[in-house]
This record gives sequence, C-alpha cells and structure tokens, in this order.
Amino acid sequence: MPRLLLDCEKMKYANTGLYEFCKQLGYALLKNKAANEEMVFYMPKHLQGFFGEAGTYIKKNSLHKYWMPDFKPDVWHTTFQSTRYIPQAGKTPMVLTIHDLNCIHEKQAPAKVKAILQSVQKNIDRADHIVTISQFVMNDVKTHLNLKNKATSVVYNGGHLEAFPDFDAPAYRPARPFLFSLGGVNAKKNFHVLPALLVGNDYELIIAGPIFDEHYKQQIQMKALELGVADRVKIPGAISYPDKYWYLRHCEGFLFPSIAEGFGIPVIEAMTMGKPCFLSTKTSLPEVGGPLSYYFLDFEPDNMQAVFRNGMLDYRQKHPADAIKAYAARFSYDNMAKGYLEIYRSLY
Repeated sequence: MPRLLLDCEKMKYANTGLYEFCKQLGYALLKNKAANEEMVFYMPKHLQGFFGEAGTYIKKNSLHKYWMPDFKPDVWHTTFQSTRYIPQAGKTPMVLTIHDLNCIHEKQAPAKVKAILQSVQKNIDRADHIVTISQFVMNDVKTHLNLKNKATSVVYNGGHLEAFPDFDAPAYRPARPFLFSLGGVNAKKNFHVLPALLVGNDYELIIAGPIFDEHYKQQIQMKALELGVADRVKIPGAISYPDKYWYLRHCEGFLFPSIAEGFGIPVIEAMTMGKPCFLSTKTSLPEVGGPLSYYFLDFEPDNMQAVFRNGMLDYRQKHPADAIKAYAARFSYDNMAKGYLEIYRSLY
C-alpha cells in the first residue's frame, strides 16, 4: 500500500494561508486518493487526529529539524518552501511546493532575501518534483533559483468557501452597506490604500484577519482619520469561518490590493459568492482574478476611486455574478488534490 505523507507542520499557525492550504489539501486528498493509498499526516502534537480516522498521523518533533527519522513513506510532500522539516536525502521521493518568493517583491533587505533564497534552494536541491501555486511563482523560481532540470508543475490552489447559510451573528455587524477585505494585517497586504475608497460614499469598510503588525494597523487607522472616514473603517482581527462566510455573502464588493501574493485564496472565495473583486495588478493576482475582476493600476486615491466607481457600475449593469461563480469553480480543492496525486504517483 503506497504511503503518501503530507507535511502539515505549518498548521501550528492558525488563520494563515498555509494553514488553509494544508487543511483543504488534506481533506481533498482523503476524498480523491485511491483505495490502496494511505494518507499520512505529519502534524503538531495538538492537531493529531485532525483529519479523522481515515488518516495516519506522525507527531512533529522540533528535533526533526536536525535529524528526521525514516518514517518510510513512499512520497513525502513538503508544503512550505523554506521548511527545515524534510526527509533524509536519498530515503524518500520528495515533492516541494513553493508558494511565493514574496521577499523579492516586498523589497526586503538584500541579506534577508539572500538567506531566504538559499533556504529555498537547499530544499529544491533535495526535492524530486517542484510545484508552484501559480505560473507567476514558477516564473519567479526560474528567474531567481536553479531548478537543475528537475520535474516541475503548476498546481493552482483551491478556493472553496465553507457555507454557513443560517449564521447571522457576525463579530461586527455593519450599520450600512459595506466593502470587505481579508488577510493578515501587515504591510504587504497594502490595506492602508483602501480607506480612500470611502470618500464620497456611505460604505463601511471591514478589513478582517490576524493582526501581524500592530503598527501597520495603526497606519491604516491614521489614513482613515486623515480622510475623515475613521468611523467607517473596522479592523476586527482574526474572524471565524462563519464570520468570513457572512461578510463575503453580504458585502457589496471585495477588495484585495496586495503587493505580494503567490496565489490569493481570498479572491477565489469572494468570487465563489459572485462578488465584484477589486485587485492590484501585482504578482499573481491578475492570473488568479482573471478577466472578470477589476484592477487598480496604481494606488493613487483618485485613480482607485475611478476604478471602483466604474467597476461597480459595470457590475450592476452586466450582472456577471453567475459567470464569476463559474470562473471560481475551476479553482477547486478536488482539482488541486488530483493534480498532486498525479505527481505523487509519478514518484512511487
């Protein structure tokens, strides 16, 4: 029986893209694997049994960064590009997923960029098959790293939105029509440009997600204060799955001005609800948002306001919600799992 190991070590950080990636891929692999394939989950102690009795579990130990026992899987899927938790060289075929090289696009210090690229290169050297989550990331990898003629694939993330149709108790209930944005609150998400979209209208703006940078949260609030819209900008922090469903279901539009994304799962989640999405043109977002989204070509307030006004008018005139939902359906977790299973099977 082939044993397929999925590294879920990064699920120790809840409310993050890596947590969601591992969670949804794990469930989808269990659903789509062959009857003779065994799923093994390498997970933190407190998450043992997370995927139910259909899976087998191996407990992560911090000492494994220095020496990984031979757990004898037939394929080991490493889900974070810079991890130190990898199988011993030569012991197990390894699939490596590279989510992004955002350090380059965030213009981090050269020494930090060099260290990050070196850690990713080390794992590329160990891997047998390299996967990226968008063609944009693959192009970045080919430009900045050495794939050494190894097998490569692009496997898009899924974007299924868990539904809670009877839920009606959000953490914060807007008093008026509102716009919604979602993601970890830090500088790369570029949220501070969004309060400008409230000038000249009566919308509220909700920016939800874990607060990774308190100083940046204050920067958003100061920008809202400067524009005279501070009473209509809410930053509730991390929210529950029912909250996320409620906000995406009821918002007038979804905003995602990020400057560095390997994929951007929240975009697909919003499109699943047929919502108009207003995105930056940076990194992978045009590839993911496709032709049915609206794009901020720059972040000058007047230009952003024009894109938003024209986009909302276009949405109301053309009624593209069904087409947006159909587009989003192509980015399913089942399709993602099937893509990875095909790669696993090429290695055992």
